Amino acid sequence: MPDPYGAPERIRIHHFIHSIGRRALVSYEVSWPEDRYLPPEYFVLKTSAAGPIKLSRYPHDDRLPGLEMAAQPASTLELVNENVLVMPARRASVHLVRYRPEFRAVLRHRMGRVRLYARVMWPADVRPVLATHQVATNSGFVVPGLAGCWHGGGVIWLTEIRGRSLRRSIQKGRFPDPARLLVGLESLWNISPEGRGIRPFNLRRAYSRALHSFRHNLRDHADSSQTLKGIVDSLNPFVKSWKPSGMAHNDFYDDQMLLMEDGRLALVDLEDIAPGDPTLDVGNFLAHLRWYSRFGDQERAENCGRFHSILRGAALDRFGWDARGLSLAEAVCLFRICTNVIRHPRGDWKTRLDAGLSLVLDCLEQA
Repeated sequence: MPDPYGAPERIRIHHFIHSIGRRALVSYEVSWPEDRYLPPEYFVLKTSAAGPIKLSRYPHDDRLPGLEMAAQPASTLELVNENVLVMPARRASVHLVRYRPEFRAVLRHRMGRVRLYARVMWPADVRPVLATHQVATNSGFVVPGLAGCWHGGGVIWLTEIRGRSLRRSIQKGRFPDPARLLVGLESLWNISPEGRGIRPFNLRRAYSRALHSFRHNLRDHADSSQTLKGIVDSLNPFVKSWKPSGMAHNDFYDDQMLLMEDGRLALVDLEDIAPGDPTLDVGNFLAHLRWYSRFGDQERAENCGRFHSILRGAALDRFGWDARGLSLAEAVCLFRICTNVIRHPRGDWKTRLDAGLSLVLDCLEQA
């Protein structure tokens, strides 16, 4: 870092991704004292069995060729003028919303009164993501408008939707109408997946990755490994028999949504829409609520637990599902959520992982 920056206030692991035995990728967030008025910096270390350690500094990312230009205010205005619309603004501001090295990033671009969200991805993913956006626009949810696209750089611009975070609303006890939530989902499920060229969601692969990670990280902890074995014995038959049954969101939960002033619900993350399973959509939402009913503070946890019961009951009544099947869907989604403890590691990771796995057991007891 430049000398005037001085010593950072904190360096923490931001994201950890590992392919066991092959490579590991760790991003670090560097933050500075408030009186420096400096934004956080992100560095990425990558090591693999095939080569030396590599260091990169955000926004440089070899796998995301459009990120560097999309993250710089000077080049942002140029990109928007070329790929979205000609802006009268003389300057642009850029705010990093989310960054997963080598996979994707979300940036907020502001030019005067115009605000856009730039989603940066692998260029090969642009066409499938455009297809998922088209599917979402035919659902009962409000979705961001497609403002522009830069195929070569892997950047898509979406319009901003004004609303409150649905997660924060639930945690504060302001619950959405569960019927409106389920009607929107049902409209998405009713869209035919045929001829859209979207690859189906692969539950077996996602489950296997989580299981492989847990087995590796708990290999020296016999008590947790035994708990894991009991969970796997229950989940394996469900995963092996699972198959896509129609269009689904495949990553549906409260933090992907906004509650608008008129009561409508907006979906802001659409990239995982593909052939999948309706029960997994509801199960995933329930799994996130159960997770935060355990790891949130008391008031937020109680509200998440209350809405969990409301939404579960509403879904069973509306769709006539078997309660055991929904519990298994929630359990497998909760199992995957437990990987957050490893991907965003803290000193108490083992305690948090044990607590997460105990939630999976609680869910399986309902099945």
